[in-house]
Amino acid sequence: MVEARDKLAEKIAGEIALSEDPGATLRKWRTDFEIAQNDLAAELDVSVSVISDYETGRRENPGSGTIRRTVNALLDIDEYRGGAHIRQHTRALSAGVDSGIILDLHEYRANVSLEQCYENIEATELATGDRTTVAGHTVVDSVEAIRHLSSSEFYNLYGQSTNRALVFTNNTSGKGALIALRVINPTPNAVVLHGITEDELWEFAPELARVENISLAVTTIDIDLLLERLREAP
Repeated sequence: MVEARDKLAEKIAGEIALSEDPGATLRKWRTDFEIAQNDLAAELDVSVSVISDYETGRRENPGSGTIRRTVNALLDIDEYRGGAHIRQHTRALSAGVDSGIILDLHEYRANVSLEQCYENIEATELATGDRTTVAGHTVVDSVEAIRHLSSSEFYNLYGQSTNRALVFTNNTSGKGALIALRVINPTPNAVVLHGITEDELWEFAPELARVENISLAVTTIDIDLLLERLREAP
């Protein structure tokens, strides 16, 4: 766990330090870990205004020492709360996030109906499986995942449970993603193909999804909006 935490801390700190907007990147990680500004400020023993000033750019960009202390504070708070976000992100690291495969991986606090999930991301369901809820999502670049992941590494994309929506971006027809899932057992509850319409979808995709008992949907919503709405799930 210590080694995994150290790797995650190095990744987060590096992302903040190299960002064109370190404050915005710090805010992204704080909100991703679901930590309020006042909780982070208390852990660092500074005022809330200090955190706010860094995040909005009113204060000069943080130095390496400040970044290191802030990242460790985020991870410490998460550990106090059970370490769910640390486990989530270290699992993403092991599954290939450093090579640009995983765009987002998140576990929800409660099950969300697929109907609600699809409504949130403006998706159209084209095949229906037996499972009607998801408890998380993983968003992956379909081309990079197919090119670089073994079947066991592909399974790691599920995070903590197969009760999730596996969202593939960078699609032209969805054929590669659906074929890749045939070698994975068990399968996720739902697959969402981003960036293509029903007319552009590989003609055999819905039938293949039904054979695998997977709910299949497509959406063309903007990728940033897709990620934002997925993260709003409870």
